Amino acid sequence: MTALVKNIIGAKQGPAAAPNPADPKAPTDTGAPHSAIKFLTVDAESAGQRLDNFLFRHLKGVPKTHVYRIIRSGEVRINKGRAQAETRIEVGDVLRLPPIRISPRAEEGAAPPAPAREFPVLLEDDAVLAIDKPAGVAVHGGSGVSFGVIEQLRTARPAAKFLELVHRLDRETSGILLVAKKRSALVALQDQFRERETGKTYLALVEGTWPANKKVLDAPLAKYLLPDGSGAGAGERRVRVVAKDHPDAMRAVTLVRVLARLSLPGDATPLSLLAVTIKTGRTHQIRVHLASAGHPIAGDDKYGESERQRALQKLGLKRMFLHAWRLQFNHPASGDRVALQAGLPPELHALMPPAALEALAQHPVATTHD
Repeated sequence: MTALVKNIIGAKQGPAAAPNPADPKAPTDTGAPHSAIKFLTVDAESAGQRLDNFLFRHLKGVPKTHVYRIIRSGEVRINKGRAQAETRIEVGDVLRLPPIRISPRAEEGAAPPAPAREFPVLLEDDAVLAIDKPAGVAVHGGSGVSFGVIEQLRTARPAAKFLELVHRLDRETSGILLVAKKRSALVALQDQFRERETGKTYLALVEGTWPANKKVLDAPLAKYLLPDGSGAGAGERRVRVVAKDHPDAMRAVTLVRVLARLSLPGDATPLSLLAVTIKTGRTHQIRVHLASAGHPIAGDDKYGESERQRALQKLGLKRMFLHAWRLQFNHPASGDRVALQAGLPPELHALMPPAALEALAQHPVATTHD
């Protein structure tokens, strides 16, 4: 039976209780936002987080370098004791935060807050938010990206007590992305991803004619860095297929089903539209598995041929054709099985010939809403 999930948008945060200075576990806040000593008590929604991540949320606008500095110096205390950035906080822990004084130069150099942005909602309730992520948007800041989906959502929803990514998608990949709205939901959903209890299927357009009998790709993967002198990408992280006895080998299993064979208008090169289901969630798994089989994803600027990518751009494909199409999981609150689907975004849909679109329409998915 499919779940019936109600959309609850913009849930309001309850009024905060007045702090009681006599109670050491009561959150206190005297004076300006970061100008006085604070005591914060960890609640159930925050339990299990790393100390640094917890502080990033509570010291908004404070540079990360400053947060790490006050942790290393021992000015941040947990239950009166020193702690490390990676320390996991627990329910009832009392955190002491020192007065935060930031020099004007540091304030000027601090990254501006992420601009508020909402994304198309596929499902939302008290525990889970599922959005349709566009291509070209990182899921979080880092590695030269100042902000991503999660930072933009937090800015757009200042009353939300908890918003955390359940999993990740490559910046170039569009489609279904899950965000947890409660700590309990995050733990339950990440357990499902780790135990491979979810169903994740992508749409990929690949070069060439994919063999109909090639249905399982079981090849270990390993990360590496491009060497110096390799051009503009020197030092960038890449992934490749390796032998099973490679010291960094991680098992990766990908299932492939051919949905349609086609070519783009104005180009006779054969292409194959695939439904790709991953049984493991390795970095760049689909991209590397398909490329290593001799069929790179159309528009993939990391694992495809650069000359071919330029030709595809002239034909109208200006991004990688990889889309997180379907996702199934057990709802963390009700336990019901949820099945989501995100249709092709307009820029990919417009490139598909009618026969390919008809093939997609022949594979309906059960929905979870009224």
